[in-house]
Amino acid sequence: MAGVKQGDWVVAAADQVIAEGKRRGPDSPLVCASGISPSGPIHLGNLREIMVPHFVADEIRRRGLECKHVLSWDDYDRLRKVPAGLPASFAEHIGRPLTSVPDPCGEHSSWAEHFKIPFRAALAELGVEVTEISQTQMYTSGAYREQILHAMRSREKIDDVLGRYRTAKKAEVAEAEEGDSDEESAGSSYYPYKPYCAACGRDTTTVSSFEETTTEIRYSCQCGHQDGFALGQADGGKLVWKVDWPMRWAYEGVTFEAGGVDHSSPGSSFTVGSQLVREIFDGQPPSYLGYSFVGISGAAKMSGSAGGAPTPADALQILEAPLLRWVYARRKPNQAITVAFDQEVNRLYDEWDAVGRRVAAGLADDWEQSVRARSVGSATRPLPATVQVLPFRTLASVVDITTGHDEQTLRILRDFTVDEPLASLDQARPRLDRAQAWVNGHVPAEERTQVRTEPDRERLDRLSPTEREALKLLVDGLEEHWSLPGLTSLLYGVPKLQAGLALDAPASPELKTAQRALFSLLYTLLVGRDTGPRLPTLLLALGADRIRRLLSFA
Repeated sequence: MAGVKQGDWVVAAADQVIAEGKRRGPDSPLVCASGISPSGPIHLGNLREIMVPHFVADEIRRRGLECKHVLSWDDYDRLRKVPAGLPASFAEHIGRPLTSVPDPCGEHSSWAEHFKIPFRAALAELGVEVTEISQTQMYTSGAYREQILHAMRSREKIDDVLGRYRTAKKAEVAEAEEGDSDEESAGSSYYPYKPYCAACGRDTTTVSSFEETTTEIRYSCQCGHQDGFALGQADGGKLVWKVDWPMRWAYEGVTFEAGGVDHSSPGSSFTVGSQLVREIFDGQPPSYLGYSFVGISGAAKMSGSAGGAPTPADALQILEAPLLRWVYARRKPNQAITVAFDQEVNRLYDEWDAVGRRVAAGLADDWEQSVRARSVGSATRPLPATVQVLPFRTLASVVDITTGHDEQTLRILRDFTVDEPLASLDQARPRLDRAQAWVNGHVPAEERTQVRTEPDRERLDRLSPTEREALKLLVDGLEEHWSLPGLTSLLYGVPKLQAGLALDAPASPELKTAQRALFSLLYTLLVGRDTGPRLPTLLLALGADRIRRLLSFA
């Protein structure tokens, strides 16, 4: 798009998906697909697997076209390992389908459902609409039986395709983190299907034979059990990952999918799948975008199986839903995203608010307008928004100082909104609640604001004449300048008044040094350290009477 700072990747991807649909035929549905294995907490990295196809499907719907976004739950995958923080005793279930492992908290029907439920709630809050598909249900119902038999009868052709791209076992296993690894053996011993053992329920099995006429498969398990069943009549396993993925493309008619860098490099799952869907399953590979990692400040790549990674629910406690959508929409998929839960949250909100002001003033470019429109709602509904937007850093400072006391918070915020006084705290929500959650959960105790309860007599007795004059000018000017802009002007202006200048005089280097010295003194006298929340905010929060008492040197 001409005049746009960076290419609108959503528009470009939607164009490609629509073109792919037309190429396949006039009645071809438009299907965007995502796939997630609920093997552990579904983190912010997994959310990109959802958001990239969501934005593309949403753009197509905005154009008045039908587009389905399917979320395949890979809940028939094996439990690979027990994430950190969960009972180590669950290691006994490693190798079993995620839907056959009990809920670690005993609240839901299975391990898989335990992790699906909070993720579903987060998607609803984000305005993401998906059609869910349980791979357990698909495999155990026999929905894929014909495709499985076809793959088994075509195993030599599949093995030939895999042989063109076969890599070292170590790399293969690393890539298969979200699915299961393929068998590396070639020729007649290769089988693209992995049974779950009828005795122990695990996939620690090795196929020994397959009879194409009767469809009988025989296998042995590491537990010592040997068994067999007719693939044409029973269901008890699944296709290996690199065969399963293209099979589903053909089955669902997928026209767009995104995948992590693990699956997007040359010779990886998408490359192999593109060959298999054409040569084996008589289908077409979808239009595709690879996406980069999502990280958090100070942390490496997130892993649900490793545990401890922030989830969408965690992020939504401190980021308003439109803002979290914006975090994913504003970056091209091949650009990494870093989500900060520290002081950078303030800057993120500032950037988001600045975009909103530019859009409202008609100063935003096409790209900013498009990204904000995708962030504040979907094609079907707008997301809840804070009625009266106040800077996040202001709200955080206020709830920090008041420790969340509603009456004090409302009093202070009314001083911030003199022109349009806040009628109730509900007008500042949900942002106010996000600020409260951030202060309580992510600001270290040593950084919390502890306002003095009594004046610091020792420091007040040591005031220099210049410091005494500065405090007197400040206290005497409180009533006249009691507003956020007024206090800001007064705080920066006290050293100017001491120099015989007007409040709005430009600050020389010497004046800036004097301003910093005054600020440090005020922090020491008010909160007992040389830094703290923005001083105008702090003064408004404390109230004139308390300020006078704490700064009184008489």
